[in-house]
Amino acid sequence: MLDLRQCLESGLPIVARPYDDLAERIGAHHDQVLQQMQQWHDQGLFRRVGLVLNHRALGYVANAMLVLDVPDALVDEVGQRLGRAPGVNLCYQRPRRLPQWRYNLFCMVHGRERSAVEAQIQALLDQHMLSDLPYQLLFSTRAFKQCGGRFAPPPSQVWAHG
Repeated sequence: MLDLRQCLESGLPIVARPYDDLAERIGAHHDQVLQQMQQWHDQGLFRRVGLVLNHRALGYVANAMLVLDVPDALVDEVGQRLGRAPGVNLCYQRPRRLPQWRYNLFCMVHGRERSAVEAQIQALLDQHMLSDLPYQLLFSTRAFKQCGGRFAPPPSQVWAHG
């Protein structure tokens, strides 16, 4: 169901019954769409269906990425705690890029005012006893286009080998 993959890449339609809409677009029954999505989920092709918000349009203009240098043996546990913390919108681990970049845990916090975000992050560090770890607070200066995952190249980008 390549057509379904391509439809999903552009996001779910904003309608009352999005899976019915997808089914209609590809000429299938909504049960087929749900079965295929369940199969892809079971195969590990995706873990969840999410929503991408334009947080700046909602007034959240003080957006900061907290990057931490967490000991490797603790990064899973610390990441899980911070990922559940109120106000943390995103938390993930990335490989270190030594020697220039020592940080391996990334937490995104969105807010309306820079000072409030700074206070919130300091409270997180204190509450989780992480203030002694090396960290940086990086505020975004511009917005980039956000989009979901891509599964297949658009037809114009399929190259033949030969």
